[in-house]
Amino acid sequence: MEEKTAIPHAFIRAARFATEVVSETLWPTRCAVCDAPGEVLCGSCRAHLRFVDVNDACPRCGAPYGRLACTECNSAMMESAGLGRLPLDGMAHVLLADDAAMRIVRVYKDAGERRLALEMARLLARYLPPEWEGGTLTFIPATEDAFRRRGFDHGELLARQTARVCGLESAALFARPGSADQRTFDRHGRLRNMGGRFQLLPGVSLPSEVIILDDVCTTGATLFAAAACLKEASSVTVRGLTFAKVLAS
Repeated sequence: MEEKTAIPHAFIRAARFATEVVSETLWPTRCAVCDAPGEVLCGSCRAHLRFVDVNDACPRCGAPYGRLACTECNSAMMESAGLGRLPLDGMAHVLLADDAAMRIVRVYKDAGERRLALEMARLLARYLPPEWEGGTLTFIPATEDAFRRRGFDHGELLARQTARVCGLESAALFARPGSADQRTFDRHGRLRNMGGRFQLLPGVSLPSEVIILDDVCTTGATLFAAAACLKEASSVTVRGLTFAKVLAS
């Protein structure tokens, strides 16, 4: 029998390095925000991100500037959404959804720059409250159309990276929703679009504490619907963590 020759590790490393050099030459890494070559998120843009100040945020829904009088989770707003109260047991948001934050999200989701998932995960880890550290991280799965178009589930990848950075367990709990893209609706349309659209995966076992991760929170409709699905199935503690929060208008 003819002996197989093992490929030396040095040759493999050299081949990988050559591949990276060629890739960077043809498709140089650029900052998602300013488009400068070098990193997927450059140091200057990272330093100028607009973080939510937790000292000014609503202690219930995490809305920026809502600590004293929240305009997003008060009883009138909840009633207009057809809810008796905030359906989550806590919410936290990392960035204000300005142009920089939304460019990061778009380049990650729609331009397929998957390396941004780790950068986003590191920022999300900074905003994970200590009392949430026993929770299991889950995600809002992409619709079938979005999954086919992008070639990956942006929520799943971001959840895996965030769980790894935070040292949390992660699990897929929801089936893919069939609803239309939330970006095509106004505030009330978002709430109607997501109502009753979530279903648990068959045979899934729910942990006692769940953290639902999402990239952008506009009205909260997606997180509200996902939380309602979990709470209908079990007496579970549900919290929401998002990368960017759109200010209510």
